[in-house]
Amino acid sequence: MLVAITPPEFDVVLDIAYATSHNFTGHPHYKHPHAYLRPEAAEALSRAITVAAGIGLRLKIFDAYRPLEVQKAFWEHTPDPEFLSPPEGGSVPHCRGVAVDLTLVNENEEALPMGTVFDAFTPLSHHGATGISPEAQRNRLLLAGIMATAGWDYNPTEWWHYQLFKPREYPVLSDAEAGTGLI
Repeated sequence: MLVAITPPEFDVVLDIAYATSHNFTGHPHYKHPHAYLRPEAAEALSRAITVAAGIGLRLKIFDAYRPLEVQKAFWEHTPDPEFLSPPEGGSVPHCRGVAVDLTLVNENEEALPMGTVFDAFTPLSHHGATGISPEAQRNRLLLAGIMATAGWDYNPTEWWHYQLFKPREYPVLSDAEAGTGLI
């Protein structure tokens, strides 16, 4: 049902934040640093990889499919609807396997400046934030252009979050239903 996003099939850098303690909760939530997407999202990611490669860049993935159980844990830790979808609200594109959190890296796998770190729950994370450097603004626009060209929609409050259009057309999946073994 879900496609594993693994190099070399997908020329990406994986830095799965929720398999480590380097995330907004300070605790790992996944057993393994793996990324999964629905086939339609994996195809759109492939298109984004190709567009980025054409200008000498790569994508670094922080998160993709997220088990519903993890979304519930996130919401219990930080119930902030500006940056997290309530698990009972039905939106939750990550739990549907149609969202990805990512950034751009150069040929040395160094992240391009984006003005904030991934998962910074602050207004500076919003697309269009003006309190960041012009370089970070350009990099965010570059990422948005790459992702839009490949068929992704953006989240206005998180520069790192992209999802397929009409995510509610896909069902929410628990870890058992997805068969990923992430938790």
